[in-house]
Amino acid sequence: MSRTQETQYDVIIIGAGPGGIFSAYELSRKRPELKIAVFESGNPLEKRKCPIDGKKVKSCVKCNPCAIMNGFGGAGAFSDGKYNITNDFGGTLYQYIGKEKAIELMEYVDAINVSYGGGQTKMYSTAGSEFKKICMQNRLKLLDASVRHLGTDINYVVLEKLYADLKDKVEFKFRTPVERIEITDSGYRVFTKEETAECRRCIVSVGRSGSKWMEKICTELEIPTKSNRVDIGVRVELPAVIFSHLTDQLYESKIVYRTEKFEDNVRTFCMNPNGIVVNENTNGIVTVNGHSFEDASKKTENTNFALLVAKHFSEPFKDSNGYGESIARLSNMLGGGVIVQRFGDLERGRRSTKSRIEEGLVRPTLAATPGDLSLVLPKRILDGIIEMIYALDKIAPGTANDDTLLYGVEVKFYNMEVELDNHLETVHKGLYVIGDGSGVTHSLSHASASGVYVADVIADEIKDELL
Repeated sequence: MSRTQETQYDVIIIGAGPGGIFSAYELSRKRPELKIAVFESGNPLEKRKCPIDGKKVKSCVKCNPCAIMNGFGGAGAFSDGKYNITNDFGGTLYQYIGKEKAIELMEYVDAINVSYGGGQTKMYSTAGSEFKKICMQNRLKLLDASVRHLGTDINYVVLEKLYADLKDKVEFKFRTPVERIEITDSGYRVFTKEETAECRRCIVSVGRSGSKWMEKICTELEIPTKSNRVDIGVRVELPAVIFSHLTDQLYESKIVYRTEKFEDNVRTFCMNPNGIVVNENTNGIVTVNGHSFEDASKKTENTNFALLVAKHFSEPFKDSNGYGESIARLSNMLGGGVIVQRFGDLERGRRSTKSRIEEGLVRPTLAATPGDLSLVLPKRILDGIIEMIYALDKIAPGTANDDTLLYGVEVKFYNMEVELDNHLETVHKGLYVIGDGSGVTHSLSHASASGVYVADVIADEIKDELL
């Protein structure tokens, strides 16, 4: 299809995930006279629906675009809605803008979320927690954080209200993927199938789902990058009462363990008290994730969380995401999707069966295929996960019970890290890269804060230009 029009904007934002949303929010607030467009490959929030969500998956139906990863709200739209206010995890934004500024912006984002529908939700904190000492006594480290838990349901409401406020101030172009970016004398030109658009400044916020596209753009525009990491592991599901003494006070506890055998770091991630285990689709690969809700009627008797091992690679290997994808594809090949195994079966070196899981004390919240995770996960990673389960059993007795369920695989893909300055600007003036697509942020709070930060930088630059 030929491109039929060319439009001029002051700022173009590519991607309507957390970074793009908060860039648009802050720019429209500080510089309402600007003409701003947001190009998004996915659908508006109300049209995002995955046909395999919550079902036992035989194969991805390959929706284009993927409703879980793309669209208004990005991959975080159907997440558990946890905003962790911390520099201890979630990205390295503080290395670019400073620790105090990073926390200030995360708190600013939290205030916005509260005002747009999250006011009845709770803020949890590890500050002054006695669990820090208990963890240290058992070779575990509890990371510092304040956590706003919106829940999957309230997170959706917040996004709905943000869009309702922004849609008349910012031009949203849904189902309009950008094919490429071109540098012009006065700024940038973006190309879609149907049109071209020019702008003075361009903010790229394509998230994890845009990793391959981001790599292509960096190659075409000669923007330096470096390889990042991939996190590989399982999602644990057990009775909620086992972790209730932690989750009642902290909601989500980020705990790190250094294994005795290999001195690898294993960490808990995305803890969902009284939650459910769900499928997640990334580029046609089915992995596992977890959700929980604020609505009491949607709560379950189980808690789930991930145990992840980070793998960093050195030269000459650069495709960390490809490594994670290959492990996930193996799981999909053996199980037709996600595999589930009782911890007792894993320790005894046997696959789980439907009857063994049905006889167990933990009722699975995801219809996954009973199997053997030792045929999927590399031994070093699996050994570390088993060590971590026994370490957690010391602070939460019952974690290492035979009937504890392990779902695999869980993979957290990270974009390659784009070379940016302290304004999150590339080597090309006026071209910014934010959010998880930059490789700098790995969380809702950090991605959102990066969007606000770049919007403030642009707003200040425009103010100086007008003086």
